[in-house]
Amino acid sequence: MNVTTPASAPVERRAATIVMACLGVFVAYLPVTTVSVSLPALQAALNASTSQLSWVQDAFVLPMAAFILTAGVFGDVHGRKKVFQAGLLFSAAGAITALCAHSIEVVWAGQALAGIGAAALLPTTLALISHAVPDHRERGKYIGIWATCLMAALAVGPVIAGVVVEHFSWRWIYLPTVPVALLSVAVAARRLSDSRAPHGRRLDWPGQLTATLAITALVYGVIEGGADSFTDVKVLVALFTAVAAGVAFVLAERRSDSPMLDLSLFRSPAFTATTLVAMISFLAMIGFFFVLSLYFGMVQRLGTLDAGWRLLMVTGAALLVGGPAGRLMHRVSARVMITGGLLLVAFSQFALIGLTADTSFASVAWRLALLGLGMGFVMTPMTATAVASVPYQLAGMAAAGNNAFRQVGGALGPAVLGALLSTRAVDALPGHLTDAGVTGAVQDRIVTTARTDGLGAVAQLDLGPRTGQALGALGDSFLDGLRLCLITAGSLTLLAALVAAILLRTPRERLTLRAAGHTTGEKTPAEQNA
Repeated sequence: MNVTTPASAPVERRAATIVMACLGVFVAYLPVTTVSVSLPALQAALNASTSQLSWVQDAFVLPMAAFILTAGVFGDVHGRKKVFQAGLLFSAAGAITALCAHSIEVVWAGQALAGIGAAALLPTTLALISHAVPDHRERGKYIGIWATCLMAALAVGPVIAGVVVEHFSWRWIYLPTVPVALLSVAVAARRLSDSRAPHGRRLDWPGQLTATLAITALVYGVIEGGADSFTDVKVLVALFTAVAAGVAFVLAERRSDSPMLDLSLFRSPAFTATTLVAMISFLAMIGFFFVLSLYFGMVQRLGTLDAGWRLLMVTGAALLVGGPAGRLMHRVSARVMITGGLLLVAFSQFALIGLTADTSFASVAWRLALLGLGMGFVMTPMTATAVASVPYQLAGMAAAGNNAFRQVGGALGPAVLGALLSTRAVDALPGHLTDAGVTGAVQDRIVTTARTDGLGAVAQLDLGPRTGQALGALGDSFLDGLRLCLITAGSLTLLAALVAAILLRTPRERLTLRAAGHTTGEKTPAEQNA
């Protein structure tokens, strides 16, 4: 089989590859914040409960986490251009499906299709860059551009959603993805060069099936446990299934001649650190966005556009530092950048604990901007370190593995923090209602509605003259749950910073390919296992 070597790629083809990779990651991540900031509007339009809203985001993240490893292998085997185009088409199909939705279940279906598209796009775009730019120092600059485009998608999402929901229906938030994805497919057909791994790999079906089952069962168990009870039979069965499938996945990968995730890669402290940091930090971050969006909608009663401007403080700040962070990687160690960025994120999350229903925009803005700055200093070095820890031929596997664990964390974020939010808020609701003077049958009706249909359903109740008191108590209960979520998110981010500080322990860890034998002749763990 003849495989074009990266060094022979013309300059214009390299430029086209970089542009297409950036468009691909933009399409993949655009639904994240557009949907997140629109959750209150979607909840009101479709009468969705808090657990159903969790599934709106997890319907996107779950298939992304479940199929991202297989997509990386499929691109290595059958060609990354094909997988890239398929990912764009799935993203467009998902957006069209959700755009036409008239029920929460159809929104889930559209989100799932978009998640499959993102699963194909994320590892493929990074692998295309690694193939086009084999020099690790130059590659770091382009991965910085890739990360900047990712953050750009997160940054414009809230603004797009705010303008659309303010003037049209919530469903039109999905429209921008469609022309961008379809235009990218057409351009890729003419301008994008194909590439694949130059050594034999094949699809790992046992690994795929066990990984999908483990991830799905785990997230299902956490969401349903938070909505009902963790002692419920279906929840216990789901969690047991997740553990059993996880063990089966490890055994399958150890025995496979062509694993979709070579477990020997975890012998590298750099790869292990960035993978753990990606999972833990995204659990905290995506869960944080989920509960913060509900705070803006349910407590502060903001419109989607006003909430979007506030979230832009996070994503806009991260976008601003994404490019400089890529250039700093050759001057500042990955350990310092990642650990320092995570500490800044944790500080910002703890600083938000004092939020109230009347907290001003100015008071929130500086804390969210600091959080975004911290994110910006984490994303680029985290991704570049993971990719640089293996030879460029295995870039698809490294990128897919890092992204898979990142998305597992992202899937668990709304599930875990959503469960904490609902449980704490519902438990606190009777006390706040009593303090507000709402007792007896009215209190029982409110609490029962909150337990069965979610906190958002309480706001739809017609309680006559008690409505204002009930909504005030609901807001106070929500703030109790929000504070618990912020403490949890900040603690998880501190844990991620500790992992980075310990495992990325080289004093001046530059992004070299020493493990790949480019400078010392050593082999990577994957090569030793080959």
